[in-house]
Amino acid sequence: MIYDLSNPLHREQFKTRCNALYTKGAIVTMTEKRFTRTLSQNRYLHLILGFFAYQYGESEKWIKEKYFKILCNPDIFVRQKNDPFLGEITELRSTAEIDTAEMSLAIDRFRDWSSKEAGIYLPSPDEEELLKLVEIENERKQRYL
Repeated sequence: MIYDLSNPLHREQFKTRCNALYTKGAIVTMTEKRFTRTLSQNRYLHLILGFFAYQYGESEKWIKEKYFKILCNPDIFVRQKNDPFLGEITELRSTAEIDTAEMSLAIDRFRDWSSKEAGIYLPSPDEEELLKLVEIENERKQRYL
């Protein structure tokens, strides 16, 4: 459960839940959520990834990993790691680990590549009418997946 402790209702709910677990003697974990990018950026990314995936005929997961991260933004997402048993391995960073500026750059690169190389136009964040249509298309395609 995520609580926004700047919200008075959430603060009280958190206290109640925390006290109940304390009284119970439960084993718990607590982490502070830090949003390194905006929620609207995340929503926009998934809108365009879903639209591209639908147009291209691949899964959104595949598009995000292979085209968005590896092909268009390797400097942001691809990391090499040396493992003592496996040798050098490649890991992909999560989008949750990058900040707003990196996310903007990554999205711009993907949009440019999509238009130039794949021939699929992806609307910019300020094209609200087109984004509404993309959202509708993404919802409609869910029926068929």
